[in-house]
Amino acid sequence: MQDIMLVTALDWRAVAAVADGAALSLSGDARQRVETASRIVSAIVESGVRAYGVNTGVGALADTVVDRPSQSRLSRNIILSHACGVGPLLDAREVRAIIAAQIANFSHGHSGVRPAIVELLQAFLSEDCIPEVPSKGSAGYLSHNAHIALVLIGEGKARLKGKPVTGAEALKAINTEPLVLQAKEGLSLVNGTACSTGLGSVALARAERLLDWADAIAALTIEALGCQMTAFDASVLALRKSAGIEKVGKTLRDRLAGSGLIDAAKGARTQDALSLRSVPHAHGAGWDVFNFAGSVVNQELASVTDNPAVSGTPEAPMVSSEAHAVAPALGQALDSLAVAIAQISMMSERRIDRLVNPLVSGLPAFLAVDPGAGSGFMIAQYTAAALAAENRRLGAPASLDGGVTSALQEDFLGHPTGAANKLLAVLDNAEQILGIEFAAAAQAQDFKAGIAPRAKGTDALYRHIRAALPTYADDRPLGWDLEKARDLLRESPPRSI
Repeated sequence: MQDIMLVTALDWRAVAAVADGAALSLSGDARQRVETASRIVSAIVESGVRAYGVNTGVGALADTVVDRPSQSRLSRNIILSHACGVGPLLDAREVRAIIAAQIANFSHGHSGVRPAIVELLQAFLSEDCIPEVPSKGSAGYLSHNAHIALVLIGEGKARLKGKPVTGAEALKAINTEPLVLQAKEGLSLVNGTACSTGLGSVALARAERLLDWADAIAALTIEALGCQMTAFDASVLALRKSAGIEKVGKTLRDRLAGSGLIDAAKGARTQDALSLRSVPHAHGAGWDVFNFAGSVVNQELASVTDNPAVSGTPEAPMVSSEAHAVAPALGQALDSLAVAIAQISMMSERRIDRLVNPLVSGLPAFLAVDPGAGSGFMIAQYTAAALAAENRRLGAPASLDGGVTSALQEDFLGHPTGAANKLLAVLDNAEQILGIEFAAAAQAQDFKAGIAPRAKGTDALYRHIRAALPTYADDRPLGWDLEKARDLLRESPPRSI
C-alpha cells in the first residue's frame, strides 16, 4: 500500500487508504501552515481581542469571556465535556479515517493547533494506537472528535495494536507525555467535519466495491435466467444520457460476451422483468450518485471547516466567526448515496425472488436440489427481503432531521455524521443482500450446467464463489454460506476475478 504525503489537500481515496493502513505524512509547506496558524492564535491571545473558543466559552456561552489563565483549562474542559458519545464503538478503520481527515483540516493552516498535536495524531496512525470512539451522539461532529482528543491528553480509552488500554497507558507505550492543551486547541480538536468526511470516505470506498460487485452479480443472474441482451446494446442505452448507464451496460456486455446460455435463450421473451432489464438504469444511477458524493467529500476535504478560522499573520492576526463547521451539502450527498445503494439492494432482492420462484424462473422450486424434502433458498429470500425493508427505512434523509441545541444558539443542524453512519448501515445490509444473490445465482447456474457454457466473465465469478461454497443441498445451515458469500464481496473487487 502506497503511503500518503499531504501537500495541499487529501481526497477521499487518500483518506480511505490511510483508513486501510497507509502512513500519512505532511509536506514541509503543510507543516509550516500549521505552525503559522498556531503563532496567529498566540498573537490573538496576546492582543486580548475577543475570539470565540479562544477566550470565550462555546455554543450559547459564546459571550462569556474566559480570562487568560483559564484558557488552557477551557481547552481541556471542552474535550472532557464534549466526549459524551454512546453506543457501539466505531471500528479501527473508521477511526483512522477520521484522524486522517482531521489532520487534513489542520494542515490548511486555519485551525491554530500546534504541530505537536498533528504529530501525535500521526503517531496514533503509525503506532496502531486507535482511540475508542462511540458511534452515536454527534448531531454534527463534536462527540466523535472529542473521544479521539481524550487520548491526546491521557484520558479516555484506546486499542494499542488491538489491545484495550487507557489513554494514559497508550501514550506511555508510544513514549509520549499527555499534551497540555493551549488556547483554542480544545475547540479545534472537536470542531470541523473530519468525522463525517472520514466516515464518508470509508463509505465511498465500500460503495465503490459494492457497486462493482452489484454489476458483476447481476450479470451472473441475468445469464442464469436467460435474459435478452438487446436491452443492453450500446446504441440502445445511449438513447438515455448517463455515464453510469453507459458504464453498467458495458460491464454487462463484457461479462456476458460469448455466453452460450444467453444465445440459447435468444428470442424466448419479448422483454424481461424490470429488475433485470433496468439493471443499467438503477445501477447506473448509483454510479452517478456515487461520483457526485465523492466530489462533495473531496470539496469538504479541500475546505477549512473550523469555526472560528484564523488567518492573516502573527503580526496582523485575524479571527473570523462563521459556519464552516456546518455541512448541509455533505449530509445531502451522503443521504443521496444511501438512497441509491438502498434502491440497488432492493432490486437485488427482487432478482433473488425471481431466481427462487418456480413460477418465473424455469428452475427447480427455491433452487432446492430435492424440492419438498429440501427448502433450498426459500428462506434466504426472506432474509434478503427483511434487509431490503430495513434499507428502505434507512433511506429517510438524516439531513432533514433538524433539531435545536445549545439553548437556541445552534438552531440548525445538517446531520452529516448521522448521514454517514446511516450510509454505512445501508452498506452493511446491501453487502449481505448481494451476497445472497451471488450464492443464489451460482446455485441457479448449477442447474443450467448441461444446457450451454457460461460466458468467460461469468464463469470466473461462478468458480470464485464455488471455491468457497459448494452447491447447497440442505445439508448445512444456509446462513453460514450467505455470510461467506458476503465476505467474498468485502475481500476483493470483482474486476480482479
